[in-house]
Amino acid sequence: MIRFNAFGMNTVGHQSPGLWTHPRDRSSDYRDLDYWIELAQLLERGRFDGLFIADVMGVYDVYAGTPDAAIRHAIQVPVNDPLLIVPAMAAATKHLGFGITFSLTYEHPYPFARRMSTLDHLTKGRVGWNIVTGYLDSAARNLGLPRQLAHDARYDLADEYLDVVYKLWEHSWEADAVVRDRATGTYADPAKVHGIDHAGTHYQVPGIHLCEPSPQRTPVLYQAGASARGLEFAGRHAECVFIAAPTQTVLKRAVDGIRGAVLGQGRRADDVLVYAQALIVTGATTEEARAKFDDYRTHVDIEGALALLSGWTGIDFSRYDPDAVIEYLENDAGRTALASFSSADPTRKWTVREAAQFVGLGGRSPVLIGSATEVADALIDWQAATGIDGFNLTYAIAHETFSDIVAFVVPELQRRGVYRMDYTEGTLRNKLFGRGPALPSTHVGRRADLRPTA
Repeated sequence: MIRFNAFGMNTVGHQSPGLWTHPRDRSSDYRDLDYWIELAQLLERGRFDGLFIADVMGVYDVYAGTPDAAIRHAIQVPVNDPLLIVPAMAAATKHLGFGITFSLTYEHPYPFARRMSTLDHLTKGRVGWNIVTGYLDSAARNLGLPRQLAHDARYDLADEYLDVVYKLWEHSWEADAVVRDRATGTYADPAKVHGIDHAGTHYQVPGIHLCEPSPQRTPVLYQAGASARGLEFAGRHAECVFIAAPTQTVLKRAVDGIRGAVLGQGRRADDVLVYAQALIVTGATTEEARAKFDDYRTHVDIEGALALLSGWTGIDFSRYDPDAVIEYLENDAGRTALASFSSADPTRKWTVREAAQFVGLGGRSPVLIGSATEVADALIDWQAATGIDGFNLTYAIAHETFSDIVAFVVPELQRRGVYRMDYTEGTLRNKLFGRGPALPSTHVGRRADLRPTA
């Protein structure tokens, strides 16, 4: 079965630089809750797994050494908080899940654990957390650090951060701690609520979790890092992994790496769902879809695309000739973003100009153009060739791209029997895996040791 997530961001420009200028685009309405409610209801009609909301805590200022290009072209700035729009969307839907990006590098795990438990309660267990460590030095500077931590050091910090939140979510409150006994005036049994006594390298958390257990306890865990250290982290923690790759060759190698990392941690290969980023441009006919694509391309902003790519990779592409071939350079930004356009793929050499043009529509993902029949053929082919479970769909213009997918592609996939007709009941985790609301017993979060760590 093919699965869909929608990829969005609480901002004007997300993965298609310049497309906010299109006369039919509505992304500048991102400040209005009605915009988000309408999107959530549209995605639920299309039986999407969820809305995955990206986020950054800094500005893209690598290109030419300033944030000017990002600010001028709305390259993920201005950007609002991703969490605050979720309760309204959850209240307007029944099944749609919500994956929220949060960078653990810049907030203590204790208040964050409470925030996610609260959201899991309010959504009746339909929330997930996209675990990121950050990749923008601008975010680090504005939060009191001279620059971001080195790439692998961020993951070392993340491992301990996860240990803390697992202890809070999974082990602080026993399953029967909450009794709500009106006769005795006892809401919870203190003998069954435990301080976690965490004393680690980065965090000291002695006390109890402030929230009673939420429907899932731990939100569904999403992750997008595919570097060697990122794969190790995903193999240990992730339940869903997102990949952005421009070719099937790059994508299959990444999928194989993820499955291997999961198996290496003693988990089952199907304990993780892998979603590949893609942009679909479709219509009633091939000609209509092609006309839309050609129209969208006229609004692509090349400088904006290079500002985005520079931020992803940590490489200032304003310093390179547009026809220079992109080669892999070691740095502390997003390693996978650079590798996907570099000599890591022996079948393709990308110039700076080609990468900018490619990024201009849908980011670092393939663009599938055509009628519903043609797009369905392509989706099935990508899935069969790479071993992915589904697609994390970005958009060219809001909300037209998703409206077209729901109107044309979803019914065609359903007709072929490769897309669900309705949702499974229960929490987001149960809808995804069909194994109930909790982390599986083999997951590291269920095995966290509550004994003092120091």
